[in-house]
Amino acid sequence: MKTSPSITSEGASAVASEITSEIASESKTAPHAPAIRRNRLHALRGHLERTGMFVVLAILVIVFAVNQPAFLNIDNLFSILQAVSIVALLGIGVTVTLAAGGFDLSVGSVAASAQMAASYVLIVWHGNTFEAVAACLALGVAAGLFNGVLITRLRVPDQLATLGTLFLLAGLQLIPTGGRSLATGTILPDGTETTGVFPDAFLALGRLRLFDVVPLPVVVLAVLTLVACIVMETTRWGRVIYAIGGNETAARLAGAPTARYRVAAYVASGAIASLGGVLIAARVGRGDVSAGHSMLLDAVAAALVGYAVWAAKRPNVFGTVVGAVFVGVLLNGLTMLNAPYYMQDFIKGVLLVGALAFTFSVGRGTESHA
Repeated sequence: MKTSPSITSEGASAVASEITSEIASESKTAPHAPAIRRNRLHALRGHLERTGMFVVLAILVIVFAVNQPAFLNIDNLFSILQAVSIVALLGIGVTVTLAAGGFDLSVGSVAASAQMAASYVLIVWHGNTFEAVAACLALGVAAGLFNGVLITRLRVPDQLATLGTLFLLAGLQLIPTGGRSLATGTILPDGTETTGVFPDAFLALGRLRLFDVVPLPVVVLAVLTLVACIVMETTRWGRVIYAIGGNETAARLAGAPTARYRVAAYVASGAIASLGGVLIAARVGRGDVSAGHSMLLDAVAAALVGYAVWAAKRPNVFGTVVGAVFVGVLLNGLTMLNAPYYMQDFIKGVLLVGALAFTFSVGRGTESHA
């Protein structure tokens, strides 16, 4: 009977000790609860920043598919990719120059002039596919060299130099045909009638479908995107290009031949744009004087949208291609929904601005909480 009170008092002491330790533990962890919530919010913002453009793109696809089930038809999806392939190619060229701290505004005119050059080689000079493609690439390389020399040797600002090249090529391509589109039977300014034709091998570059499903231009875009991503993200050439775009003076003091790299960036842009011109000519089957120029704004938009893809916040090839697909999906969906043509550019602008504002505002919130 005498041991019972002692056992009870020991148990009470143990219970009191446990309660005290729990209270102390809670008092220690309680102040950290707001920090935990902030960290979770920060992680959510970071996830939204990385995937914001993909979320908006997925929403667009769902909306268009619900309202027009044929939107998800495999042929329509590859038709979208075929339509955006040339815009994406031009956008990749713009991206390379943006990474080097420049801005190539001449890509649309280079593509337009290249497709006219290919048509002239085939229709007027009766050349073959190889000669037509070689002429286009030579034109693109020459345009890139011209831009590079103006910028690095004559110190003309990038935008002004490439804008001048834009107007120069836009006018130059009209001279050989007197401003007419070029096809079999076209009357040239000297009165002669063209008798050449587009060979099947050349037309296949823009019209062939692998396995009767995948358009060849989509394959060309996929291969070039892969190569460009590897070059820009993993090679010394790409790292130096980004270093020049970040701080050209620092890159030059570090020993990089900045002038040569900038010229190379514009040559690459011109060559890629001329490849887009080849695909335009092969798809249309004639030299269209109005082709290519209208693609400049979409190419620039794709390159700038790329800044927001996966929170890159810098020019990047993958983001540019995603931006081009975004624009292509939007235009195709609006067309299938019979949206008035005069409203499409406005709607495209609203959605682009909204998507970018959402992505970058989330990103700013992430940085402020970092």
